[in-house]
Amino acid sequence: MRRLAAIVLAALSLGLARPQPPVALDLLLAEGPAPNLADYRLFTDAGGRRPNGRVTPYALNTPLFSDYAEKSRYLFLPPGTQARYVATGVLDLPVGATLVKTFAYPADLRRPTERVRFIETRLLIHKAAGWVALTYVWNADQTEAVLKRAGARLPISVTGTDGQPLSFDYAVPNVNQCKECHSVSGVLEPIGPKARNLNGSFPYVTGTENQLAHWTRAGLLAGAPPLAKAPRTPVWTDAGESVDARARAYLDANCAHCHNPQGHASNSGLFLQWEETEPAARGVRKRPVAAGRGSGDLGFDIAPGRPEDSILLYRMKSREPGVMMPELGRALVHKEGVALIEDYLRQMPP
Repeated sequence: MRRLAAIVLAALSLGLARPQPPVALDLLLAEGPAPNLADYRLFTDAGGRRPNGRVTPYALNTPLFSDYAEKSRYLFLPPGTQARYVATGVLDLPVGATLVKTFAYPADLRRPTERVRFIETRLLIHKAAGWVALTYVWNADQTEAVLKRAGARLPISVTGTDGQPLSFDYAVPNVNQCKECHSVSGVLEPIGPKARNLNGSFPYVTGTENQLAHWTRAGLLAGAPPLAKAPRTPVWTDAGESVDARARAYLDANCAHCHNPQGHASNSGLFLQWEETEPAARGVRKRPVAAGRGSGDLGFDIAPGRPEDSILLYRMKSREPGVMMPELGRALVHKEGVALIEDYLRQMPP
C-alpha cells in the first residue's frame, strides 16, 4: 500500500538538515503553468525525490489502480494555512494547496523499491479561481519533468507480478481527461484526500503514525475528531478485513470518482462511493440504463451469486475501448482486483 515509502524516507533523511529556498507559491498561484516541475521548488532535488518544507508525504488506504504503477503522494500547504477536517468528502484545502502525485515503475513489479523509473508527476493546484490540473513528464535521465498539457503515450517494459515480461503503452492524460475523472457537478476537484482515506498509518521519518493524528499534531489539519470517531476506508489488500468491505473500498477508489450522483457517470444510476447504502444503487439486481455492447448482453450490473452474469465484472475484465471500465487510466486488467470483485459477487446471496 505504501511501497514507495522507503524511497521517500531515504530521500527525506538526506535533506533534513539542509536549508532550502521555500516552495515557489507565487508560481503555483500564477495564471499560467510553469514549463518545468522544478520551477515550483516542491522538491529540493532535480529528480523529485526529496520534498521541500511543508510538502508532506501521504498515502491512501485503498488507492486507484493505474496499470500497476507505484505512486508517491504529497500535499503542500502555504505557510500559515491549514487543511480543515470534513467528515464526508475531500478535506477543505486552502488556496495555494497543491496535491502532488508521481507515477513510477520499478524494473520488476515484485521489487517495487528497486530500479524505479519516474514516469509523470501530476499537480492539482488550488488557485483563487478553482482547482487546476497539470501533468509533467520525466525525461529518460530522470533529471527533469516537463509540462505536457496534451498528454502522451509512453512505452513501458517491466517484469510483471507473475515474473513474466510485461509491455504496454502507458497513457499520460491530457487536460480534458483529468477533468473527466476529477469532475464534481462539472467542477474540477480533488478525489483522494478524504478523512476516511487518510485514516491509516504512514511510515514518517519520525516513526509510523496515523496520518490524521500526524497532520493534526503538525498543525496541518484543524478540526479532526478523535481517531475512533473518524470514518475509515478499509484497505483492499488486508485479508483481515471482510471481502465485502475490501471490495466496496476497491470500487470506491476505482469507480466512484465517476459513479456518484455528482460524477461524470451520474446518469448511469450506478453509485459506487463508500457512503452509498442502497443495494440497487450499488448495482445489485439493477438493470443498465443503456443496454449497448458495454453490457455484454448481460441483464444486471450485479447479479448476486453470479459474477459471470454481472456487467460490472464483465467491464472490469475487458480491455476493449467503449467496454472496459474504468474508461481512462488503464490499459491492463487488474488481475488481483478482478479476483476480489469475483469473490464479492459470488458470496452475495442470490
